[in-house]
Amino acid sequence: MSRKTPRAAARVFAALGDATRLALVMRLSQGPARSIAELSAHSRLTRQAMTKHLRVLERARLVRGRRTGREKRFAFRPDSIMELQDYLAVVSAQWEGALERLRTLVEDGS
Repeated sequence: MSRKTPRAAARVFAALGDATRLALVMRLSQGPARSIAELSAHSRLTRQAMTKHLRVLERARLVRGRRTGREKRFAFRPDSIMELQDYLAVVSAQWEGALERLRTLVEDGS
């Protein structure tokens, strides 16, 4: 059973709906935690813009930021994506049930 509520799932979908944030999640999911400086080094984004995107991802629980000395390092949180997969499985099952009921109604009504 999914622990994601529709509101929490919507926050994740909204966060991933931005191409920059989706790219950040993909990059962080393929390696170790990185600082804002590391993430913005090969990007057109300023550190300030990168920080804003990372805050959105943190609120959606897709990344976790931890202070290490003077910098904050960000890491991908795979558990949030797994919860989202569970949520989508529940929604998919509900739609399958609705479509099956509709099919039965149409076939019985013919």
